[in-house]
Amino acid sequence: MNHRNLLEVLCVSVLLLAPGVLFAQNSNCTIIVPDDPLSAAGLATPYQLTATTPADGECHETNPNSSAFVQAAIIDLATGQISIYNPLVIDQNTTPAAGAAPIPPTLPDNAIVALWFGFNGDNLVQQASSPDVLKAARCVNGRPDVFGQFSYCNAPAFFRAANRAIRRGQLRVPPLGTAVDGLPCPSVRDFFVVDQDQSDNLPVTYLISASGELAQNTAANASVLPGATTLGNPSDNGLVDRFLDPDLGCTPWKVADLADPGQVVPGLALNELQARAHRKSPVALIPAGDPMVLDADGSIDLAKLNAYRRGVDQPEVRRHWQADTARYCRQMLRIAPARLLLDQALLLSKPSPVAADADSMFTFLAQRFVASYDILGCGDLVKIPDPISFTQDENGVAVSAKINLPFYQTCRRRLAPYDSQDDDADDAAKAEAATE
Repeated sequence: MNHRNLLEVLCVSVLLLAPGVLFAQNSNCTIIVPDDPLSAAGLATPYQLTATTPADGECHETNPNSSAFVQAAIIDLATGQISIYNPLVIDQNTTPAAGAAPIPPTLPDNAIVALWFGFNGDNLVQQASSPDVLKAARCVNGRPDVFGQFSYCNAPAFFRAANRAIRRGQLRVPPLGTAVDGLPCPSVRDFFVVDQDQSDNLPVTYLISASGELAQNTAANASVLPGATTLGNPSDNGLVDRFLDPDLGCTPWKVADLADPGQVVPGLALNELQARAHRKSPVALIPAGDPMVLDADGSIDLAKLNAYRRGVDQPEVRRHWQADTARYCRQMLRIAPARLLLDQALLLSKPSPVAADADSMFTFLAQRFVASYDILGCGDLVKIPDPISFTQDENGVAVSAKINLPFYQTCRRRLAPYDSQDDDADDAAKAEAATE
């Protein structure tokens, strides 16, 4: 099932790339993976973006509606320590910004390297010089059709090594901490944070030079590219690390950036490990109704769901009820509106991650919840209308939002008969994850 992640900039029918030249908007793109992508040389070789079907229009990395992102996590098997490297993505047949070509990282001996991909469009297809390249790197783009915005290479092997290092005491996962509202800091498995397709993006940003060329976002590149702007993948992981954590007085887990000596950065792998280690119940795990794990005809596919979950260190399931979308919807209803009400004044004072979608963090999260509730079919599944509403201006920007408190209190009473069984199911899922 193809869909546009609702955190991204709203789709437009055409994109102006040069004066007088118009190209149709294309949200289905292909990313060309370099040879030996898990090696130092492969990490430093720019990935190339192109249209999957050129007749549908062009794909451009600098277009925020079709930007792709790549992140690598590296674990040193000798020490258990993790580092991050963010490979660069450029348009096919172009070059990085002058003076800012990626430099190969220095990898530990016997390191395990994994890659994750995020996309601002609908469907991103992995391609390489031969199928053997993707096979050797254990890349997973979907099963059999693509997930959509997300894919990975070698992620299960990385997570096995990381969890083994945690059990041995080699790797310490920092606590989430406490937010300024007195509640635990958010994680990517928090029902306050998740949407209809959680864990599908990266906390990665690139630099766009004044002349429109791309570079890794490093201190060295920023110094040689005055006036450069940043391009990001502002969903899920980026939402937590780059926006919600600072807004709520929290600090994301960061480790050494191998592309930017002396600097530390967040990572999808870090987010998932921390959420697994410290997130208290209820814990949000990818439901069977997530659009990215459905078959092309919209039917539930547990094999595809499990393939996705393996890529983000979540427990696999054997039966539909273990990933019940109705339970996911009920937990969203219990958690998100209550914390939005608690933090309304604070979030109204914070900027929106995507100005084209909303005028504040509060309206952004409100419209995101409404869209997710609709996409997952929550109203039909739980027989409870959405207690959150929002209004937009003439440009489609959410400028106000409301949580109907009397209705929400009624909603909570209607959810009460399910409280115990939902919490028991989430505790069981968490316990299963802890034993893997």
